[in-house]
Amino acid sequence: MQFVIGSKQTTKMVGQGKAIEVYVAQDTDQRLKDNIVRLCTAANVPISWIETMKILGETCGIEVGAAMAAVVLPEIE
Repeated sequence: MQFVIGSKQTTKMVGQGKAIEVYVAQDTDQRLKDNIVRLCTAANVPISWIETMKILGETCGIEVGAAMAAVVLPEIE
């Protein structure tokens, strides 16, 4: 399973139709949450809510918080 971390990369993957599922931290800036919810709704991408950015970052294997992350389709070579 491949994934991308961060609001810019997540937004990009949803926009390109490559995201399978998106994880969003509940304590993310409201503007970012509103934007990704709108994009995911339009693209029929499910959203899973995570309690904090710290927990999401740890889950993704990074030492800092993450606002959002997306599971993406694997690249076919």
